Amino acid sequence: MDTAQFHTMLEEKGISLSSQALAQFERYYELLMEWNEKMNLTAITDKPSVYLKHFFDSLSPAFYYDFSQSLSICDVGAGAGFPSVPLKICFPHLKLSIVDSLQKRITFLEHLAAELGLTDVAFYHDRAETFGRKKEFRESFDIVTARAVARMSVLSELCLPLVKVNGTFIAMKAASAQEELEQGKKAIDVLGGEISAIERFMLPIEQSERTIIFIQKVRNTPNKYPRKPGMPNKQPIQ
Repeated sequence: MDTAQFHTMLEEKGISLSSQALAQFERYYELLMEWNEKMNLTAITDKPSVYLKHFFDSLSPAFYYDFSQSLSICDVGAGAGFPSVPLKICFPHLKLSIVDSLQKRITFLEHLAAELGLTDVAFYHDRAETFGRKKEFRESFDIVTARAVARMSVLSELCLPLVKVNGTFIAMKAASAQEELEQGKKAIDVLGGEISAIERFMLPIEQSERTIIFIQKVRNTPNKYPRKPGMPNKQPIQ
């Protein structure tokens, strides 16, 4: 996917990119490659693939969800900033928080935000399990998102405690989502969520399947969740 296709295909989905946004994506790619030489941020390095598999794919929730409002969004385990930084570039009014357990990734993201001139962004070096127990963050976000971080039963415990009641948890998955969802239904319910929509689409050009699961927070998460670091993975709610 070249930059012209990126621009056109987003336009077709109702997302208009300003010249500033296009320049920010270009700089994002440059910095990603520069930093990737000294730390492992991505295995995908050729420009067309980064634009397709990272940038375009990260924006896919906006094909189904209205990000034009004033919203606070928390990205759990964002790695090199996907999906939240591309969303922030396209919707600069979003109030963005990113949580990642690796300090060097946070250092990259802080540098990236400064270079791209992003405002109203905050980065936290923390485990999702401990972050979700902090009073100032627990049940405080309109949207919590995660892209390919863990299976649904685990991911729900990492993300749903951070979503405010009536907010939305957006889980971005590859093709294996249906089986994961079946195994994750109990966790979603226990943690106060309810599946509101499941959207499937083919990533253009390479035609690989993607699934986006939208979960509405309908009740407060019980105080015992999230459990201590490592527990959701070792003993998922099932």
